[in-house]
Amino acid sequence: MLKATLRSFLAHKGRLLLSALAVLLSVAFVAGSLIFSDTVTRTFDRLFASTSADVTVLPREDLDSQLPSGAVQTVDASIEDRIARVDGVADTHLDVSVEGVTVVDSENESVGPTTGAPTIANDWYVTERSPVELTSGHEPRGPGEALIDADTADNKDVRIGDTLTVIAQPGSFKVEIVGIATFTTTNPGAALVFLDIPTAQTELLGKRGVATSVAVTAEEGVSDAVLKERISRAIGTETYEVETADEQAESAAAELGGFLDVIKYVMLGFAGIAVLVGVFLIVNTFSMLIAQRTRELGLLRALGADRKQVRRSVLLEATLLGLVGSTLGLATGIGLAFGLIELMGLLGMNLKSTEMVIGWVTPVSAYAVGVGVTFVAAYLPARRAAGVSPMAALSDAEIAGVGRPLRVRAVVGTVVGALGAAALVGCVTATETGSAASLLGLGVVLTLIATVIAGPLLVRPVIRVLGGAFPALFGSIGRMSQRNALRNPRRTGATAAALMVGLALVGGMSVASASMTESFDQQIDKTLGADFVVQNNNFQPFPQEITEKVDDTDGVGIVVRQRFAPIAATLPDGERVETAAGGYGDQLDEVANITYAQGDTAAALAPGNMAMDVDYAEDHDVRIGSVIPIEFPAGRQTELRVAALTDQEGGEGFGAQGAMYFGLKTLEQYVPGGQDSTLYVNAASGTSADTLRSRLEQTLDPYPQVQVRDQADYKQLVRDQIAVLLYLVYALLGLAIVIAVLGVVNTLALSVVERTREIGLLRAIGLARRQLRRMIRLESVVIAVFGAVLGLALGLVWGVCVQQVLALQGMTALAIPWVTIVAVVVGSAIVGIVAALLPALRASRMNVLAAIAHE
Repeated sequence: MLKATLRSFLAHKGRLLLSALAVLLSVAFVAGSLIFSDTVTRTFDRLFASTSADVTVLPREDLDSQLPSGAVQTVDASIEDRIARVDGVADTHLDVSVEGVTVVDSENESVGPTTGAPTIANDWYVTERSPVELTSGHEPRGPGEALIDADTADNKDVRIGDTLTVIAQPGSFKVEIVGIATFTTTNPGAALVFLDIPTAQTELLGKRGVATSVAVTAEEGVSDAVLKERISRAIGTETYEVETADEQAESAAAELGGFLDVIKYVMLGFAGIAVLVGVFLIVNTFSMLIAQRTRELGLLRALGADRKQVRRSVLLEATLLGLVGSTLGLATGIGLAFGLIELMGLLGMNLKSTEMVIGWVTPVSAYAVGVGVTFVAAYLPARRAAGVSPMAALSDAEIAGVGRPLRVRAVVGTVVGALGAAALVGCVTATETGSAASLLGLGVVLTLIATVIAGPLLVRPVIRVLGGAFPALFGSIGRMSQRNALRNPRRTGATAAALMVGLALVGGMSVASASMTESFDQQIDKTLGADFVVQNNNFQPFPQEITEKVDDTDGVGIVVRQRFAPIAATLPDGERVETAAGGYGDQLDEVANITYAQGDTAAALAPGNMAMDVDYAEDHDVRIGSVIPIEFPAGRQTELRVAALTDQEGGEGFGAQGAMYFGLKTLEQYVPGGQDSTLYVNAASGTSADTLRSRLEQTLDPYPQVQVRDQADYKQLVRDQIAVLLYLVYALLGLAIVIAVLGVVNTLALSVVERTREIGLLRAIGLARRQLRRMIRLESVVIAVFGAVLGLALGLVWGVCVQQVLALQGMTALAIPWVTIVAVVVGSAIVGIVAALLPALRASRMNVLAAIAHE
């Protein structure tokens, strides 16, 4: 049996190749994501471990952030002397490091990275652990001098002697580049600017005598943990955090972990789609191979092979296929990881491919996925093969499902589908977002399973409709292609299922994204009354000088400032909520249309008052007149009276949790020195919007991080953000289509082999090669469109249910992207044509006499 199995595997290796490709793609994404993330993690672990001080003293963070928006946490410089007197301290240094600064050249073009990595301004202090070294020029020696890292200098064509402008929280200042610093370790992709310590304190932090941290070097023989304990006792831990080098490296790695997790989960998402779609392909392939080997299996049974041996033989072939696919997939995954590393290099994160990490988890996961998926997918065909009696097999009775009733599928599919439909109905009628989302997830899974199970039941009625015009358009060729697709509903259903999964995903997400876009458009039209909105590109606060310059711009009528600060509110039901609350200028009604359930803007912004979302208030027993204890950063506390309850669509439009906001004067009283995050600007009487926009853009030209947007720009910004998610879905769809095409090609190729004698007879009675190719292409098209129709129908149902969940968050508009849906159906027909090219060509080249004589 082992020899027979190996010979059979080698005999059918061409037919199994396409199935191996599905396994290869699944394994490649799993292996590639693990290798890439392991390599980045190891690289940055070494970077953080080698550059962190023995002990670092930092300001403690409590209430989310103990600072007003845009400010930088600092420690008092006097703490350095207390630390230096601690036993075991060899050296101390005040560090200044500020992220989120903007650096522009003489043409007001940003010299920072465009990949989302920060621009960081630091004080210049070189130790053996510094990640950079001075390679040209000299160190900064006073105000107006700075260094820049070599990578940024090369990318942005910055040279020694150039003048740059640094825009920081206290304001902007000019510096001359007097030197270039080169990374001695991995460049994480950030742009670095270095100043001398007095300039860094004054220009980045707003005053002398403060720093962002204190770096401490331990004496020989003193461990980091011991020194940390001594320093903690000396300075206390109420105001400061004391971390060892390992703890610093761990916290830095944790921040990086979020970025890595995004990449890892995206790639594992691709792997999941590849696995799911590959299962259909492998099931179909083995079902057809077993159908073609009916007589061979019957002879084995007649010669004494029992059911277990036949089943083991088929499963062994599947295992061999899994091993081959996993090995090739692992190699492809290494190549994929190499490509990602090179891509990160183009984006500024200079990883070394020579230091690629392949841990033991990677090959184990690769083979577990590859072999496991193939084994599971081949199990049902193997059981079916083992269940055939020798006499039935020898008499050429098909075992691939032709003619067998679909009663079991009908019952199981109906039950699972009913449960899925009930879950989706529950999702639509739910009033809580959490329960609605849970029911949605359950409904999606169950309806997908039900559609896959019941797919063969839908083949005959749906394909009769889809191919109904074939006889009229293509005559007997069209009729035969339609009947070929109807011949084996199980095979057609499994082939179409691969395409159906991807299209259901894209259909659902297209409806959801279109509905979100329409909802945001309506909300912006309804609530935004300002001519223009001035914001930072990354929505972070900006320096006060920008607010002042906008105020002074000719033609500006009203400027309403928006500022956020972290607060903790103790609600009447006893819950303590930490959230972000907004502060707004007095003329808020001039730039925003706010719907109130009770109260008005004047009451909300009055000193000592606040506003809250009405639904949130009801959930927490808050009423008009309720007094809410509020804790602001730095321990400042007060009590504010709820004077207005908002009833905005979306509920959370004017803050975070609870949509709490109050007057800007109230915020400035308890959180002085903050920065504005948004300016709402209206044109003065007699100034057109176009004229004001031109003037504002000219005013803000030196600040490339700040944008002027009107309603249309704001809508486009939202669309672009939603499109990022949609592009990911389209990429997943592309992968699903690639594997689905392989599935259709495989099915048609094996179908051609299965129908060799039939094709020979058709050719003998006059069917031309061109007609034969057309017949196979039409069969492929109707199968692909069948999968598209099922997938899009399922996706539309999912999309409507997703919109109902979003409606609980105020996104009430439902939009169906009909153009996308029609394009997908047309694209599916093209996919069918492409998939049929090789099988049709092979069929048309058959020798007629050899085909008729084929066993």
